[in-house]
Amino acid sequence: MRTLIIALLLLVSLNSFSQDNDRRERIKALKVAYLTEQLELSKTEAQQFWPIYNAFEEKEHQLRKENYSKRKETDLESLSEQEAKKMIDDMVSTEKRKQELRENFIRDLQKILSSKKIIKLKIAEDEFNKKMFEEYKKRKE
Repeated sequence: MRTLIIALLLLVSLNSFSQDNDRRERIKALKVAYLTEQLELSKTEAQQFWPIYNAFEEKEHQLRKENYSKRKETDLESLSEQEAKKMIDDMVSTEKRKQELRENFIRDLQKILSSKKIIKLKIAEDEFNKKMFEEYKKRKE
């Protein structure tokens, strides 16, 4: 009986993980289509743009994840002033790394896209995120 319960829990968690992964993949596909349309990327531009964009997103995600896990693991109530100062220094350092990453990303994009398209990219990303958030809110209600 115990083995059956463990097997069921494992199956449910794997199914949940698979659904989350499928959902992320669908959102990513929607984002690719949306950005490609909004930026009116030519085939050549798209071939050069997506590897740069995907690498940037992955690095940015890693920085966010790293920062989040550090904060999550910290018990704020038992944090000493010295540890809090170190945590703030780490947060500032991470923000600087994010800024540097974004600056390098823009420099790389300027080699393949016009400045106007880079501005359109930022606007399109913001619009896409807003639409996704609104959709999320609708589904939660």
